[in-house]
Amino acid sequence: MALTFATCDFCDANKNASDDVFRVLPSVLRDFSACRVFAGPVETVKCFEDNSLVKAAVESCGTVDTALGRVGKVLVVDGAGSLRRALLGGNLGAAAARNGWAGVVIDGCVRDVAELAELNVGIRALASVPMATDRQNQGLKDVAVQIQGVWVHPGDWLYADADGMVISATRLV
Repeated sequence: MALTFATCDFCDANKNASDDVFRVLPSVLRDFSACRVFAGPVETVKCFEDNSLVKAAVESCGTVDTALGRVGKVLVVDGAGSLRRALLGGNLGAAAARNGWAGVVIDGCVRDVAELAELNVGIRALASVPMATDRQNQGLKDVAVQIQGVWVHPGDWLYADADGMVISATRLV
Protein backbone atom coordinates (compact mmCIF):
# COMPACT_ATOMS: atom_id res chain seq x y z
CA MET A 1 0.00 0.00 0.00
CA ALA A 2 1.46 3.33 -1.05
CA LEU A 3 1.29 6.14 1.46
CA THR A 4 -0.32 9.37 0.33
CA PHE A 5 0.71 12.49 2.20
CA ALA A 6 2.14 15.98 1.81
CA THR A 7 4.72 17.31 4.24
CA CYS A 8 3.33 20.82 3.62
CA ASP A 9 -0.07 19.66 4.93
CA PHE A 10 1.61 18.15 7.98
CA CYS A 11 3.36 21.47 8.63
CA ASP A 12 0.10 23.41 8.28
CA ALA A 13 -1.63 21.09 10.75
CA ASN A 14 1.28 21.14 13.22
CA LYS A 15 2.63 24.70 12.93
CA ASN A 16 1.94 25.36 16.62
CA ALA A 17 3.10 21.95 17.88
CA SER A 18 5.99 21.79 20.31
CA ASP A 19 9.37 20.43 19.20
CA ASP A 20 8.84 17.25 21.18
CA VAL A 21 5.81 16.50 18.97
CA PHE A 22 6.71 17.76 15.46
CA ARG A 23 9.93 18.92 13.76
CA VAL A 24 11.06 19.88 10.26
CA LEU A 25 14.47 18.81 8.98
CA PRO A 26 16.45 21.50 7.14
CA SER A 27 16.28 21.07 3.36
CA VAL A 28 20.00 20.53 2.87
CA LEU A 29 19.84 16.76 2.30
CA ARG A 30 19.73 15.62 -1.35
CA ASP A 31 17.87 12.71 -2.93
CA PHE A 32 20.16 9.94 -4.19
CA SER A 33 17.70 7.17 -5.13
CA ALA A 34 14.73 6.49 -7.38
CA CYS A 35 12.37 6.67 -4.39
CA ARG A 36 11.50 10.30 -3.66
CA VAL A 37 8.58 9.78 -1.27
CA PHE A 38 8.94 7.56 1.79
CA ALA A 39 7.89 7.30 5.40
CA GLY A 40 8.25 5.03 8.39
CA PRO A 41 9.19 4.63 12.01
CA VAL A 42 12.73 5.69 12.82
CA GLU A 43 15.72 3.66 13.92
CA THR A 44 18.91 5.61 14.61
CA VAL A 45 22.66 5.26 14.32
CA LYS A 46 25.26 7.77 15.52
CA CYS A 47 28.70 7.32 14.00
CA PHE A 48 31.66 9.25 12.66
CA GLU A 49 33.38 8.03 9.50
CA ASP A 50 32.70 4.40 10.50
CA ASN A 51 29.69 2.70 8.91
CA SER A 52 29.83 -0.57 10.87
CA LEU A 53 26.44 0.05 12.50
CA VAL A 54 24.92 1.34 9.26
CA LYS A 55 25.95 -1.92 7.57
CA ALA A 56 24.49 -3.99 10.41
CA ALA A 57 21.22 -2.07 10.29
CA VAL A 58 20.57 -2.23 6.52
CA GLU A 59 21.53 -5.90 6.43
CA SER A 60 18.80 -6.62 9.03
CA CYS A 61 15.04 -6.69 8.55
CA GLY A 62 13.84 -3.20 7.64
CA THR A 63 10.15 -3.73 8.36
CA VAL A 64 7.99 -3.67 11.45
CA ASP A 65 4.43 -4.81 12.09
CA THR A 66 2.05 -2.04 13.16
CA ALA A 67 -1.66 -1.88 13.92
CA LEU A 68 -2.19 -0.85 10.29
CA GLY A 69 0.03 -3.56 8.81
CA ARG A 70 3.69 -4.07 7.99
CA VAL A 71 5.69 -0.94 7.14
CA GLY A 72 9.27 -0.17 6.19
CA LYS A 73 11.43 1.63 8.73
CA VAL A 74 13.64 4.67 8.13
CA LEU A 75 17.25 4.54 9.29
CA VAL A 76 18.39 7.99 10.42
CA VAL A 77 22.17 8.30 10.64
CA ASP A 78 23.94 11.09 12.52
CA GLY A 79 27.27 11.09 10.71
CA ALA A 80 28.21 14.45 12.27
CA GLY A 81 27.95 16.08 8.84
CA SER A 82 31.27 14.60 7.72
CA LEU A 83 32.05 15.19 4.06
CA ARG A 84 35.21 13.04 4.09
CA ARG A 85 33.86 9.44 4.12
CA ALA A 86 30.74 7.81 2.66
CA LEU A 87 28.54 6.01 5.18
CA LEU A 88 26.45 4.25 2.50
CA GLY A 89 27.26 3.00 -0.98
CA GLY A 90 25.74 0.82 -3.65
CA ASN A 91 26.07 -2.49 -1.80
CA LEU A 92 24.56 -1.21 1.44
CA GLY A 93 21.87 0.71 -0.43
CA ALA A 94 20.92 -2.50 -2.25
CA ALA A 95 20.82 -4.32 1.11
CA ALA A 96 18.46 -1.67 2.49
CA ALA A 97 16.13 -2.09 -0.50
CA ARG A 98 16.30 -5.89 -0.36
CA ASN A 99 15.52 -5.94 3.37
CA GLY A 100 12.45 -3.70 3.15
CA TRP A 101 13.74 -0.41 4.55
CA ALA A 102 11.60 2.55 3.49
CA GLY A 103 14.54 4.94 3.62
CA VAL A 104 17.96 5.93 4.87
CA VAL A 105 18.63 9.55 5.88
CA ILE A 106 22.27 10.45 6.47
CA ASP A 107 23.79 13.59 7.95
CA GLY A 108 26.92 12.76 6.00
CA CYS A 109 27.85 11.33 2.61
CA VAL A 110 27.08 8.47 0.25
CA ARG A 111 29.00 7.01 -2.70
CA ASP A 112 28.24 4.89 -5.79
CA VAL A 113 25.60 7.43 -6.76
CA ALA A 114 24.82 5.77 -10.12
CA GLU A 115 23.96 2.54 -8.28
CA LEU A 116 21.94 4.35 -5.60
CA ALA A 117 19.94 6.17 -8.29
CA GLU A 118 18.45 2.83 -9.42
CA LEU A 119 17.24 1.73 -5.99
CA ASN A 120 13.64 1.72 -4.79
CA VAL A 121 14.45 2.86 -1.26
CA GLY A 122 14.56 6.49 -0.15
CA ILE A 123 18.13 7.72 0.30
CA ARG A 124 18.96 11.27 1.34
CA ALA A 125 22.34 12.61 2.37
CA LEU A 126 24.35 15.82 2.41
CA ALA A 127 26.59 14.95 -0.55
CA SER A 128 28.56 12.25 -2.27
CA VAL A 129 32.23 11.43 -1.79
CA PRO A 130 34.08 8.44 -3.26
CA MET A 131 36.06 7.55 -0.11
CA ALA A 132 34.76 4.59 1.93
CA THR A 133 34.92 4.38 5.71
CA ASP A 134 37.17 2.24 7.86
CA ARG A 135 35.02 -0.21 9.82
CA GLN A 136 36.11 -0.16 13.44
CA ASN A 137 32.81 -1.20 15.05
CA GLN A 138 32.36 2.19 16.65
CA GLY A 139 29.20 4.19 17.10
CA LEU A 140 25.86 4.00 18.89
CA LYS A 141 22.46 2.73 17.85
CA ASP A 142 18.94 3.42 19.07
CA VAL A 143 19.88 6.76 20.66
CA ALA A 144 18.53 10.26 20.09
CA VAL A 145 20.51 11.91 17.29
CA GLN A 146 20.79 15.36 15.78
CA ILE A 147 20.40 15.86 12.05
CA GLN A 148 21.52 19.37 11.15
CA GLY A 149 20.58 20.52 14.65
CA VAL A 150 17.16 18.81 14.76
CA TRP A 151 16.60 16.03 17.31
CA VAL A 152 15.36 12.68 16.02
CA HIS A 153 14.44 9.87 18.42
CA PRO A 154 14.08 6.14 17.84
CA GLY A 155 10.39 5.44 17.35
CA ASP A 156 9.61 8.85 15.82
CA TRP A 157 8.02 8.80 12.36
CA LEU A 158 9.81 10.38 9.41
CA TYR A 159 7.92 11.55 6.30
CA ALA A 160 9.79 12.63 3.16
CA ASP A 161 8.48 14.07 -0.10
CA ALA A 162 9.52 16.64 -2.71
CA ASP A 163 8.99 19.51 -0.26
CA GLY A 164 11.19 18.13 2.51
CA MET A 165 11.24 15.91 5.56
CA VAL A 166 9.31 16.12 8.81
CA ILE A 167 9.58 14.20 12.07
CA SER A 168 6.59 13.39 14.24
CA ALA A 169 6.49 11.74 17.65
CA THR A 170 3.46 9.77 16.41
CA ARG A 171 2.28 8.26 13.14
CA LEU A 172 0.45 10.84 11.03
CA VAL A 173 -1.04 8.61 8.27
